[in-house]
Formats: sequence, C-alpha cells, structure tokens
Amino acid sequence: MLIYKIFRTDEWTTLQAEGETLGAPIDLSDGYIHFSTADQSQETAAKHFAGVDGLWLIAVDAERLGLDLRWEVSRGGAEFPHLYRKMTMTDVVWARPLPLVADTHQFPEDMA
Repeated sequence: MLIYKIFRTDEWTTLQAEGETLGAPIDLSDGYIHFSTADQSQETAAKHFAGVDGLWLIAVDAERLGLDLRWEVSRGGAEFPHLYRKMTMTDVVWARPLPLVADTHQFPEDMA
C-alpha cells in the first residue's frame, strides 16, 4: 500500500540532497512525519496547503516502513499514517510535482 507525503520544493530538495529528513516544520513540532492515504491526500492538501504552489507528492510503500509506521486517529476520527523515524530517499517509491490549477491541486489519476 502506498502512502503519501506532501512537501514544499525546498523540503523535497533537502531530502534529495541529504538523503534523509525529519519532515516539514509541523512534523518536527509533532515529533513524527505525517502521511496520508490516497483517499486522504486531497483533503490534506486543501487543509494544510491551500493556494500553495510548488508542491511535490511523494509516494512511500507503507510496508517498507515496518514498526516505525503507526496508524493513529486524527482528523475526523480517521486513522492516518505517522512515521516515527527519519524519512529516507530509500523510502521513496516515486515523487511527482503537485501542480496548482485554479486553486486546486491536481493529483495523479493513478494514485492507489
């Protein structure tokens, strides 16, 4: 199962350059890296990245993260995946730009 992380361009560039990250400022504040499922990703973008251009959608295989990934109740009682370790480039399955068109982020049609 793929889970997804939305990064700003500078956050994605840092992960590529350094090979690992503790995430975005909210991840550092909360002590874990926030992910979303395919069904949760659009709402996450709308809530936390409204009007923000220059985003990247990063896909990660949840099974590869092992016991460091926990599913915890969050927004609206839904369970969200949270990673309790650094995210590494080896975790990344693919990364794609997440364009903003008419104030709506355009997600890939083949998200699973």
